[in-house]
Amino acid sequence: MINEEQCRSFFDKNYQTPEFIKEKQKQLQHNRRHFLKSAAGMGALASLSSFSITAKTQTSLHELVNSLVKTEPWLTLDATLNHLLPSSATGPSAREIKATAYLYQVMNVQPTEQDEKDFILKGVGWLNAYANSEKSADFAQLSFTDKEQLLRGISQSTAGQNWLNTLLGYIFEAMLSAPSYGGNPNGIGWQWLEHQAGFPLPEKGQRYFELPTRARIDLLSPEQYDNKRLASRRKKAHQGTRKA
Repeated sequence: MINEEQCRSFFDKNYQTPEFIKEKQKQLQHNRRHFLKSAAGMGALASLSSFSITAKTQTSLHELVNSLVKTEPWLTLDATLNHLLPSSATGPSAREIKATAYLYQVMNVQPTEQDEKDFILKGVGWLNAYANSEKSADFAQLSFTDKEQLLRGISQSTAGQNWLNTLLGYIFEAMLSAPSYGGNPNGIGWQWLEHQAGFPLPEKGQRYFELPTRARIDLLSPEQYDNKRLASRRKKAHQGTRKA
């Protein structure tokens, strides 16, 4: 856990990696494919000659976020996300995949651990404090070169690396998730990756956290999945022996 009274910057020696980050790292190390399938709605990779998407555009959400990015903490978060995945000729940028809108959903709509939300927001304060100490301005006001220098600087610390990795993870999720979660408008990320998502796609009101408990598909860890499958096999074998 982060000691809020003691930890005051990315470079503070009192910082300890939060449990939610440890758990995510553990899951990724065990099964990266499982993580990507979960983020993409259990779709299957395939080459496509054409692509169409039926999910409704989240216009009201994007309008809300466009107004929020003019003030903190969204001003800094938007600037950071756009710097981590800038515009290029090779693929969509964070702005094009609506990474900030997706992160807003994560922070305000989807069920997300409070520790994770606190860490993201605390990082905004740490980054702006560092920017002002080094460049005498908030992060969002700096040039591309200065932003790059500062982000490389905080990446040398454990806290900074964890903060950047957390935001990068949400950039990837924004690119892979269904548009109803706030990012990936019109499947722009899927088109770039030549990815065929599962159908039907969830609309607002049908997202995983909005479904009745009995209708949800449990996303088991690899160990839980293997144990459940083994138990099922044993049960079937036992039933077969009794019939015999």
